[in-house]
Order: sequence, then C-alpha cells, then structure tokens
Amino acid sequence: MKQIELKEITYDNLKDVISIYDTLSEADKKHVAPNVVSLAEAYLNYSIAWPRAITLDNQVIGFVMLGLDNFIADKEDHPVYFLWRLMIATEFQNQGYGKQLLDQVVQKCKKENIRYLYVSSTRYDDMPYKMYLSYGFEDTGREEDGEQILKLKIQ
Repeated sequence: MKQIELKEITYDNLKDVISIYDTLSEADKKHVAPNVVSLAEAYLNYSIAWPRAITLDNQVIGFVMLGLDNFIADKEDHPVYFLWRLMIATEFQNQGYGKQLLDQVVQKCKKENIRYLYVSSTRYDDMPYKMYLSYGFEDTGREEDGEQILKLKIQ
C-alpha cells in the first residue's frame, strides 16, 4: 500500500482540500463539517489548530485537523490532542488510509509527549464510530454537542 503524507495547506492545494467535501455521500456529510468551515475555524483558532492535507502521490485525498489543546478532555489526561476533523475522499475510503492517518497522528503525539488523543463521533451510522473503536479508542460514556467522546491512550 502506498504511504500517505500530511502537508500544510497552501494556496496551491486549498481548492483541492475544500472540494473533498463534495465527493462525500449525503450520509457521510452528516458526520463532518465542510472543509471550508474547518479552515475558517483553524484561522480563528490559529494558536491551537493544526490543519493538514492528506496526500497520496501528491494528490489531495483527505483533510485532517488536530486541536493542540482540548476543553473536553479530562484534566488528569493532559497533555492531550483532539482529532478535530478527519475526512477522506469517497473514492479513497475503505482502503486503509484512515488507519494510516491515525498511525501518523499517534506518532506525532508520541514525539510530542501527548498522553491521550481525543475524538468526538456521531452515532448516525456505524462509521466512523466503529472505526475509532477498532483502532483502540475507548468510549468515555460522555457526549458533547450530540457526539460521543472517545479517547486513545498514547503509549
């Protein structure tokens, strides 16, 4: 399997990042905000937002954004990162790129001495909730804005 790369959002890849949302099914769109909204949130939260294009052979196939701090996390879990957004273009879903992305995020957490990675997930459908559980995230039993809060201990 080819390896994905995480690249900074630039003027050159901005339109490709934004247009990924248009590849999603209506069912998938219920789980994630449009990337243009995410990028606006990143701009407004520039001190904690870490947005990146997910690329494969220099083609943008997805978008990820970490929150480099988190108000949802339990105080005893800090320092934490929050997987704020994750989107893979429809034609690249179910091919292992989501797991590759999570592996890279976990490596970033390890390198930066982060103790936990948090994520929130809708429960409209089995996915992406089950993907997070199968990766090793644990459901905290808490909800925020109608989404389940999950966390992954970084070893």
